[in-house]
Amino acid sequence: MNENEIFRALADPTRRAIFEKLGVCRMNASTLREGMEISQPAMSQHLSVLRNANLVREARDGRFVNYEINPDGLAVIAQWLAKYRAFWPERIDSLKTLLRDMDQ
Repeated sequence: MNENEIFRALADPTRRAIFEKLGVCRMNASTLREGMEISQPAMSQHLSVLRNANLVREARDGRFVNYEINPDGLAVIAQWLAKYRAFWPERIDSLKTLLRDMDQ
């Protein structure tokens, strides 16, 4: 999975809200729509984008389709972030030095 697809999928605030709701528990599309002003076709489209980005997966339960976060999609994000994690301690130390020098 390409991280560009993942970030493109999460760039939309509605999809981020859906993703965050799924972080609480597995839900069907009707439950996901509760509290959101979104049509059923729009919800289906958002879920399709999240599925195609490998961020959510679906499981049939009778006549309902439940959605949940796909940990594999999150692993791609974690790997991408890990590349940049090494830069932060060095930059924070530089910022501390700069701020200390500015105070003097």
